[in-house]
Amino acid sequence: MKTRSAVLVETGRSRPYAASRPLEITELELDPPGPGEVLLRMRAAGLCHSDLSVIDGNRPRPLPLALGHEGAGIVEAVGAGVTALAPGDHVVTTFVATCGHCGPCLAGRPVLCEPAMRANAAGTLLCGERRLHHGGPVNHHLGVSAFSEHAVVAQESCVRIPAALPFDQAAVFGCAVITGVGSVVNAAAMPRGASALVVGLGGVGLAALLGARRLDASPLVAVDLSEDKLALARRLGATHAFNAADPDCAAQVVEATAGGAAYAFEMAGSVAALELAWAATARGGTTVSAGLSHPDRMITLRHLTLVAEERTLKGSYHGSAVPARDIPRYIDWYLAGELPVQHLLSERLRLEDLNEAFDRLADGRSVRQVLVLGD
Repeated sequence: MKTRSAVLVETGRSRPYAASRPLEITELELDPPGPGEVLLRMRAAGLCHSDLSVIDGNRPRPLPLALGHEGAGIVEAVGAGVTALAPGDHVVTTFVATCGHCGPCLAGRPVLCEPAMRANAAGTLLCGERRLHHGGPVNHHLGVSAFSEHAVVAQESCVRIPAALPFDQAAVFGCAVITGVGSVVNAAAMPRGASALVVGLGGVGLAALLGARRLDASPLVAVDLSEDKLALARRLGATHAFNAADPDCAAQVVEATAGGAAYAFEMAGSVAALELAWAATARGGTTVSAGLSHPDRMITLRHLTLVAEERTLKGSYHGSAVPARDIPRYIDWYLAGELPVQHLLSERLRLEDLNEAFDRLADGRSVRQVLVLGD
């Protein structure tokens, strides 16, 4: 069958993307689902910094690449051996298609799945093959390629969701929510009522803020460069909000938390943001980084502080999650009114709007823009 997709053919094009057009809306050939795979009619997809970092060249991926990884859609057909999903099911995509058999999967850490990591780096599905073509093979982005009218994905890339959940809201559970909330719940295992700091208020950061608010974090401090995002953080429950551009920002956080935050979350993908979060973490506290910076960037921390203050520095990828467990759990919290992720959505887009939308994302002028596909 044929499908229209947003295809990246060259990285590092100059900004504005509205002029340089790094994403081409192209009609591709899409093979039927193979064994263990499903055909999805994509209905919505969120725009994430992980997509932007491929466009600007900070996260190299094989080209040409059908972009997008945070999606929601409807199963239209299934390949041989698929039993957990059926046509008509509503699903959220997850960008780590865990195999269930490698060392990390067996150890209960499926987001570190080794076959999934290799497939994602190679631009293939979990089976090692590609289902997209345009004169030659077209690579899949993180096993999903959500900026498409249709997509073939491994069944392990899908989590079934309630049909009542709107697709534009459902999509953000596949990356922003699972990463942000999971950093709080899984990576930090933050106890109820602890003090918390979130640095970086994009979709992932604000999801972390919502996760911390659900745990009654007090005080709950938000830090960003955007006054608009700081104002939104206050509306979503932050007790304090400070601008990262202020040279006294870390000191302000320390004062507001009476000695530093017990749990600090860096969500900006910036070494400077991580250094700020570390500086504002309390003695004996935990700093969690879920942002992805350029692979060449290095951090420098004072060794004595790490030891003498019994600090913890942790990385969290994909919310340190078990997607099949966590996505339904977070959706339940949303449906119960405990995780109001609808406030993360800023703009709704068409495929033709994507280049301009990535300008807004690069400028920090949006929280979570969502591509809406179909009726």
